Amino acid sequence: MKILVPVKRVIDANIRVRVKADQTGVETANVKMAMNPFCEIAVEEALRLKEAGHAEEVIMVSAGPEKCQETIRTGLAMGADRGVHINTEATLEPLAIAKMIKAVAEKESADLIILGKQSIDDDNNQTGQMLAAIMQRPLGSYISKIEKNHGGFAITREIDAGLENLQITSPAVVTTDLRLNEPRYASLPNIMKAKKKPIDMVTPEQLGVDISNRIEVLQVTEPPARDAGVMVSSAAELVDKLKNEAKVI
Repeated sequence: MKILVPVKRVIDANIRVRVKADQTGVETANVKMAMNPFCEIAVEEALRLKEAGHAEEVIMVSAGPEKCQETIRTGLAMGADRGVHINTEATLEPLAIAKMIKAVAEKESADLIILGKQSIDDDNNQTGQMLAAIMQRPLGSYISKIEKNHGGFAITREIDAGLENLQITSPAVVTTDLRLNEPRYASLPNIMKAKKKPIDMVTPEQLGVDISNRIEVLQVTEPPARDAGVMVSSAAELVDKLKNEAKVI
């Protein structure tokens, strides 16, 4: 079995995001970037499946400018075998990303595609669903557990009512939730080894994918500042304020 893991380069989760002065987007110049946290979880789960003897190869794929190779190298340092970089300077929307992942997955004959349920920058939560639809593969979304079996994969996914256990056939697409695992740290020897692992370079044009944008961002603004809190002296006073001032009860 081959596992393909799409990963995204985003602003580090510990960095405070700043909106550009012209409100066209968020500031990324001279800002620390890192692998999307949900993508790290996907990489970790792919590696665990390989270590359990269920996969022969784990392949990373990322779309974006040349610096995306740093994100791929992070996954290679964790233990992935090789990477694919889709080189483009364009702003990418979920549908275009899904189409490019599909092209790479078909080229690599990937049996399982594991990706984060969403990225922490755009928060679209669409790519996995679109990918499964255009590939006509079963989808397991928001999974907190996955096990390989003879029929395909037994998965547990988180829903509003609790946990849902499902069986999906292979080949499949799954998207990861936070509680699936705890990603490992790359050791220094593995970081050095990752520098020698291959990363193939392709373009959207070579994959035959149209990446034209269908959505125009009109304005990006920061959320309004929160009002200062109010100290209350008793539970009765709190209930009174919630009822008569906030009007939430």
